[in-house]
Amino acid sequence: MNGVDPVHFGLVSSLNRPGGNITGISFLTGDLGAKRLGLVHELLPNISVVGLLVKTDNPNAESALRDMRQAARSLGLDLQSFKAQTAQEIDALFARLNTERPGALLVNADPFFTSQYSQFVQLAASHKLPTIYYAREFVAAGGLMSYGTNIRDAYRQAGVYAGKILKGAQAADLPVAQSTKFEFVINLNTAKALGLEVPPGLSARADEIIE
Repeated sequence: MNGVDPVHFGLVSSLNRPGGNITGISFLTGDLGAKRLGLVHELLPNISVVGLLVKTDNPNAESALRDMRQAARSLGLDLQSFKAQTAQEIDALFARLNTERPGALLVNADPFFTSQYSQFVQLAASHKLPTIYYAREFVAAGGLMSYGTNIRDAYRQAGVYAGKILKGAQAADLPVAQSTKFEFVINLNTAKALGLEVPPGLSARADEIIE
């Protein structure tokens, strides 16, 4: 399972006929940035600058930045890009954001960032910076919003594939499945702490509201 385009990065020959010994589930996390940006724009329609944080060595970073710049232009927003590689650099970034002060921050998907979810949530709260994430774990820990693949469903799909391979199926013959279930989560307590009022239309579309 991964969040990048497996064809673009040479992991498989095609989604329908992966070839070789690799198949699985593509989370599509790299393709959801524009959707997250749109949600931020709905919540904060008056901001003009949005920050995007990517991990320095993430192979999806440059394509994410390119796609997000295009999406930001379509919404009349200025996108500022930031990079971090370590926990120390994440701390330094939020200190820097006190000066540069975008209206909101989007965190691009990366396994290391997921492992640092508590750090992100604490820093975003202490700096009072509206931040949207790619996974529910951040919001359950006190983050503002997330939009991304329903991980539980993706794991279920992976389990189905594991069962097929154990019964003798060849990975090369199993198409790479793409996630079809996504979840939008809002933490209303965090919104209140930030002085934000979530529009009824936005909260009505949430798959989960944390209060």
